[in-house]
Order: sequence, then C-alpha cells, then structure tokens
Amino acid sequence: MTAPARTRTSAELIQAEEPVLAHNYHPLPVVVAGAEGAWVEDVEGRRYLDMLAGYSALNFGHRHPVLTEAAHRQLDRLTLTSRAFHNDRLAEFAERLAALTGQDMVLPMNTGAEAVESGIKVARKWAYEVKGVPADRATIVVAADNFHGRTTTIVSFSTDETARAGFGPFTPGFKIVPYNDLAALEAAIDETTAAVLIEPIQGEAGVLIPDDGYLAGVRELTRRAGCLFVADEIQSGLGRTGRTLAVEHEDVVPDVLLLGKALGGGIVPVSAVVGSREVLGVLRPGEHGSTFGGNPLAAAVGTAVVGLLETGEFQLRAAELGKVLHEGLVQLVGRGVVGFRSRGLWAGVDVDPAIGTGREISERLMREGVLVKDTHGSTIRLAPPLTITEAELRSALASLEKVLAD
Repeated sequence: MTAPARTRTSAELIQAEEPVLAHNYHPLPVVVAGAEGAWVEDVEGRRYLDMLAGYSALNFGHRHPVLTEAAHRQLDRLTLTSRAFHNDRLAEFAERLAALTGQDMVLPMNTGAEAVESGIKVARKWAYEVKGVPADRATIVVAADNFHGRTTTIVSFSTDETARAGFGPFTPGFKIVPYNDLAALEAAIDETTAAVLIEPIQGEAGVLIPDDGYLAGVRELTRRAGCLFVADEIQSGLGRTGRTLAVEHEDVVPDVLLLGKALGGGIVPVSAVVGSREVLGVLRPGEHGSTFGGNPLAAAVGTAVVGLLETGEFQLRAAELGKVLHEGLVQLVGRGVVGFRSRGLWAGVDVDPAIGTGREISERLMREGVLVKDTHGSTIRLAPPLTITEAELRSALASLEKVLAD
C-alpha cells in the first residue's frame, strides 16, 4: 500500500511558494485551508476571524449556502459556452442586475480591472459617436490616489509610484485632479472630456470618504459639461456601505457603474459595466468581448448574489453593524488610533506610527486570530463579511484594542 502523502505545514507551504511564484504579493504568513462564514482555518487547524473579506469580494462570507448551491447546481448543467452562443442564465442575470442598480443595460466581464478597462473603452466610444469629440482626442478625468486596477492603461493614471515604476510607456488620455476637490475637477473638464471616473470612496487609499455633496457635485458638473460620470463601485458597491451602492448616500445616479468583487460571491470572478442604453448602446458586435464574460456559471452565481441584495437584508446589516464598528473605533481614538474613516462595514484606521506600521499591526492581529490588511503607512483596513455577527465584530475590536495596548 502506498502511504498517504503527508500534509505540508504552513511554514513548508510558504517556503515552497518562494521559488515558483512571482513575488507580486507580500501576504501575511497564514495559509488558509478552509473557511465558512466570517471564519477561516489554516493548515494546522487554527481559526481566524476574517476582517478583510477579500477586499469586499466576500461580502456574503465564505461559502454562503445560497451561493454555493447556485454554483453546484450550475456545475452539473453547463459552465461555459463563450458568447459565440446564447446561454440560458445570462438574460436573467442582466435583467435583475440592471433592475437592482436602476440602469438599462449590462456588459458582463470577469475581473474588476476588466470592468474598468471596458468602462474606459465605452466612454471613449460614446465621446466620439455621441458627443462628437474629434478622433483620438477624448480625455478622462480621474482622481489622485485612485485605485482602479493594475493593467498598463490603469496604472497610467495611478499616482502610486509603486504601481507605476517600471511599467511605462504609459497610455495617454487622462487628467488627474485631487480627490474631493470640485473646483479642480471643474477646471479639468473641457470639450474633449469623455468622462469623469472616480471611486465614491477610495478604498486602497485608506477608505477615504469625500465631503457631503462631492458626489452630487460631480454629477452636476458632468451633466452640465455633457460628459459621463463613471462610478467605480467595485469595492464600495453591493452592500458594503449600508446601501446597495455608495453613490446612493447622496441620491446620485451615475451614467455608468463599474461592479465586481462581491458580484461573484467569492466563488468565481464576475464583473460588469452597467449603464444607460444611450451609453452601452454604442458597442456593436466585434468591438469588445471576453471569452468568459457572461459565462453560465458566473451568471448563475451573479444572479444569486443579486437575489441576496434584492431582500435589503445585507444593506441593513452593514448599516446597523457599521454603527457598532464606528462606535468601537471612536473608543480607540487617542488610545493607539489617531484617526479613522468608516461607512457601513468598511473602515480605514490610522494607527499611531509609534506603535507600529500597518503591516506590523496586521501581523499582531493575526497572532490574536484576526485577519486584516494594511495599506499605506500605519493604516489598516477593516472590511468584514456582511454576515459577521455583532459578537464577532466586537471581538475583533477587542483584539485591536489589545494589540494597540501591548
């Protein structure tokens, strides 16, 4: 008899990755082998409370039964046709996602970066065909400190030198203005402007929340200038902030929404460009596409995600538990926390640099059984699954308090 293969330890698996994986990430030294709800378990059986939720890709927790059932059911029927043919799951997905977001049409893609790239192409096409911008002159205005992905085009308008260095030459056609600055935005818009592309809340920058009225101001400026407002809701959307979309906090309806992450339920990559018929209607056969975009498995899971959001339960949970998160962080200001920003179940927490960097705080929390992710400097991000209980959330806050006091 052949002896069963020995399970490698976390340390051995981390070491095994070193020579064979490109070093484009610096993960925390935890090797996840299983998960359910708001909890993950490593190779040795240690459990951790997941306070990151895959940057919002796991808004509904790990292996939500409604979503896994939808995936299992579809796996037994049909997984891929490509868009060379129709499939029986795509129409319902598009219908319900458009209705959920108050838009007309859906362009299904896979990753968030693909959604952003697609949104850029659509905005330029619209500028030439509808607005009448001269060929190859269209510009898109973006905000400093943005994070929209890591493709060559997208890093061309990043202000994060780590994301840009060594990847030029860069794609032209973008103007960068300060975030949360309507005057600068207005000055940047001209007759060549196809769109203003912004995150309603800047996640990677540290969960930066603009002043009240900023999003409404962007909507008014773009309407007046005859250009598009494209909102990147890939992290902020689908329940994270206590509303279906973060723009709803100001009753704003953009021309185009970019969605992803949570749309795939943490099971498969699903993204979408959602917009008005006037805008998405500029695309014609052969001008844009994706082999996997809108595949039956993705559509089945995406439809199940929309179904969860249609109840309003998760938006309400995020709003109510967001109050607990906010109040807990208020108690830590002056006790290791120098400031924070939160909306719904999403927070950027600035830790006193004298206590540690964001990475060091994340490692200390990991040892306490709580997983978070650092961003710039001494800032950590908290974005637990919307399925987290109040007791679990309070436990995570208690662990943060302990780590800051040690």
